[in-house]
Amino acid sequence: MWPFSRKIADDTESKSLAALQEFLAAAGATSSKIAVTPTKALECVPVRAAVQLRCETLSSLPLRLYRRLEDGGKEKATDHPLYGLLHGRANGWTSSSDFVSSLERDSLLTGHGYALANRVGEGRPAELIRLAPDRVKVELGDGDEPTYVVSLKGGGQRPYHWRDVLHVSSFDGLSAVRQAREAIGIYSALEAHTGRIMSNGGRPSGILTSPKKISEPVLARLKESWSKGHAGEASGNTAILEDGMGFSPLTFSSVDLQFAELRAYQLVEIARAFAVPPVLIADFSRATWGNFDAAAQAYLSFCLLPRIRSWSGAIARLLSPDEQKELGAEFDTNGLVQADIAKRFQAYASAISSRILNPNEVRELENRGPYDGGNEYLNPNTTSGTAAAPQNRGAAGSLTPRNSSEAAA
Repeated sequence: MWPFSRKIADDTESKSLAALQEFLAAAGATSSKIAVTPTKALECVPVRAAVQLRCETLSSLPLRLYRRLEDGGKEKATDHPLYGLLHGRANGWTSSSDFVSSLERDSLLTGHGYALANRVGEGRPAELIRLAPDRVKVELGDGDEPTYVVSLKGGGQRPYHWRDVLHVSSFDGLSAVRQAREAIGIYSALEAHTGRIMSNGGRPSGILTSPKKISEPVLARLKESWSKGHAGEASGNTAILEDGMGFSPLTFSSVDLQFAELRAYQLVEIARAFAVPPVLIADFSRATWGNFDAAAQAYLSFCLLPRIRSWSGAIARLLSPDEQKELGAEFDTNGLVQADIAKRFQAYASAISSRILNPNEVRELENRGPYDGGNEYLNPNTTSGTAAAPQNRGAAGSLTPRNSSEAAA
């Protein structure tokens, strides 16, 4: 449920059937009779794949704090304490990447992710600490200004100002697990039914017939002995029947034969709920090289970029009003093409020839040192003359020898 609530003195809350239904829905009740909770949902393979994709993709992107310059450019605000928390370690025991992944996971599974900005000295953030969503309650004041009330492990509660809490939420603050609980429940039910069929050696059960009447005690013993000898791991053993008894195996129904289609459909439904293309969670039933690239681009444009903007806005709340005028947090999406060297270098060449980047800026992106003359914005396709061969600089800024003969010289 939406966690924001107003404190109204002596306000009585009326209970209704609709409220009861909402409570049962929040508890994970589904038409398939399978309770879907955040923890249980992760046991559903498509849910885990979708959550893992979204969390790991976002957390793999470098997150930095930038300072806007008067000429319209920007520079890394490495002198601000928040820079190290976003780009290095959120706290002593959590890397920035793991921190982003955990808060994004909380927002997907519960609708909200919270972290406390622990401040020291003049109020500058010293660490970011994840808060369990079930321990946080958000109360709105008269001006809709939120206050975050955190339940302490040792008992009691403590309120925090909204500038001290990093709060990222999913679409409308609604949990994807809760909204897609029916699709998740159906998929889990189909998986459980398939497991029961596999316990019989991949075949349905059958019917034992007898030409004469069998007493209840004999029938009970017969059923028990048959189950021990021919069910589960013993499925497939040779049966020996006496007194004219016969066995008629049951065949799969048309519904049973369509289980694969039903599971594939539910996988697509779950992918929709998490806004990821099915092909990115290993559904290759309709995948081609062309639509795979299109799906990856669609994921970046329609899922990842909105989340990036949401995170940037949430991080801005940790800054003072004056700092917000010149500072801002951004994810570096260049990391998405890091694994494709051909596309990466093609993009670099285009950026250099268009004078958007200079060679040294490109070398910095590749974790290489600058070289003399590399700060010029020149188009190598139209510039006459030959540039000096680039050489890596050492830690002190001097040129590193390229080979042993240069070292000897």
